[in-house]
Amino acid sequence: MNGKVISNSCIRRLPRYYRFLGELKSKGVLRISSGEFAKKTGLTASQIRQDLNCFGDFGQQGYGYNIELLHGEIGKILGLSTPKKVILIGVGNLGKAVAQHINFESMGYQLVGIFDKKESLAGQIIRGLPVRNVSGLDEFCREVNPTVAILCIPKDAAAITVNQLTGLSVKAFWNFSHYDIKVHNPDVIVENMHFGDSLMTLSYRLNNQD
Repeated sequence: MNGKVISNSCIRRLPRYYRFLGELKSKGVLRISSGEFAKKTGLTASQIRQDLNCFGDFGQQGYGYNIELLHGEIGKILGLSTPKKVILIGVGNLGKAVAQHINFESMGYQLVGIFDKKESLAGQIIRGLPVRNVSGLDEFCREVNPTVAILCIPKDAAAITVNQLTGLSVKAFWNFSHYDIKVHNPDVIVENMHFGDSLMTLSYRLNNQD
């Protein structure tokens, strides 16, 4: 990308493009114009062109975008072709739902381990994997080398777990814990998931709709 600084807003739109193109590809659609693309995604044609131009020249004047080609290129940009090993910590209702219903493989991940502190959960099979006690986390990480961790644990337990995992070469977190990982670990990559924030944003939009 020649040292270009890509905005976070642009990066967050890429999965949307990828998902939409995948749907068209599965229907056998071969190409789409930027105008049609804009109508389908609720964005503007100029915004889509601007986003895609950050990564290369994918369109052809008078033809539009080759759907299969663009879908594959965005997948490469997102790093979906190189599976990243991920572990999940916390097997409460949320953790179970994440483990069972997220299609990790289609998004460039391989779920390799599931952990919880409750002894009663050890050995339970979720998504074909046994739940392991967190006491074996160090040994497992040294053997398997996961680079990503999903945190479905309470905020007060997250600080110790994050420190432990960063010491075991985990570099990125999908964080449901509400613990602010970046404060003490500025070099790790974090994607925070706050359901409450999303609901409050929805409330704001309802209260301010024109």
